[in-house]
Amino acid sequence: MIKNKLLCAALSFLLAAGSLAACGQKDTAPAADSVSALTDSSSSDSGSSVSIVTTIFPQYDWVREIVKDSPQDIEPVLLLRDGVDLHSYQPTAEDIMKIATCDIFIYVGGESDSWVEDALTEAADSDMTVVNLLDVLGNSAKEEVIGFGTETEDAEGSAEEGDHEDEGESEYDEHIWLSLRNAEVCCDAIEKAIEEKDPENAGVYSVNLASYREKLSALDAKFTEAVAKGSTDTLLFGDRFPFLYMAEDYGLNYYAAFSGCSAETEASFETIVYLAGKVNELGLKSICTLENSDQKIAQTIRDNTETKDQEIYAFDSLQSIKAADIENGATYISLMENNLDVLKKALA
Repeated sequence: MIKNKLLCAALSFLLAAGSLAACGQKDTAPAADSVSALTDSSSSDSGSSVSIVTTIFPQYDWVREIVKDSPQDIEPVLLLRDGVDLHSYQPTAEDIMKIATCDIFIYVGGESDSWVEDALTEAADSDMTVVNLLDVLGNSAKEEVIGFGTETEDAEGSAEEGDHEDEGESEYDEHIWLSLRNAEVCCDAIEKAIEEKDPENAGVYSVNLASYREKLSALDAKFTEAVAKGSTDTLLFGDRFPFLYMAEDYGLNYYAAFSGCSAETEASFETIVYLAGKVNELGLKSICTLENSDQKIAQTIRDNTETKDQEIYAFDSLQSIKAADIENGATYISLMENNLDVLKKALA
């Protein structure tokens, strides 16, 4: 009976949610079959004493690391998969059911998660623990940089020529998982939430967290070393720029065609000229893009530089993970290690 009521409520929610605007890509990919086959059997109906629902892969993998070897055999549910990213996701009725009946729900908390508030009103369990990771970061959360030629501000806090800021209200940058330092903070909060739900196995979760934090810290040190050894301290993206947190962690300067959550797909002539000029001015040997990019903007920037010989390197934003990647052993650490390899090349 409860399930039927929840399903009706979920369907009503979905009708209302259809009008919500996504913060990223213009095309909103359908979220049907968005719950990973790896986690279908571990929903709240599976008998697990602690059911955990996560929206994106980094959260999912952090939970896996924290709960491994637990006597409760906890397997989290991952909502976003098969190429659907944070910005284009809309929940299905099945997704709403899983959220409504879980013990712990973990999400980013930015503009792309505007659907969550309504979804949580359907929760059957008033004791559900909700972890909003932007809230966890608090003052460490950063406002998204808007405008073409996106870059850091100078010492006086004013943007250089070519950075056209939107005068509207700023949104917080959602891509918090691309900072290893943020990951440590988020994992602390996630472990605490799990421990509160299963205090009998608190020791297991605490030990796992400590071990995982060491891995995150060691990888963070490798990023710091890579930046120190680089011949430049600037990244230029012919694409969106979700790496604000990573750049700020290591003191990198950055320029990009669009902000991290931009829905734009075509760069203006002014943007191309500005970025090509920065490549010339700084003597950059590389232009960066994101995974799955057609690289057209990066190639156009390169074609408008003086030397026209820059390498194009693709970073992984970790927002479009497929079930096959998980089945083949992809982890948050391994994907960030791949980004480290790309960073070394981009800064060489």
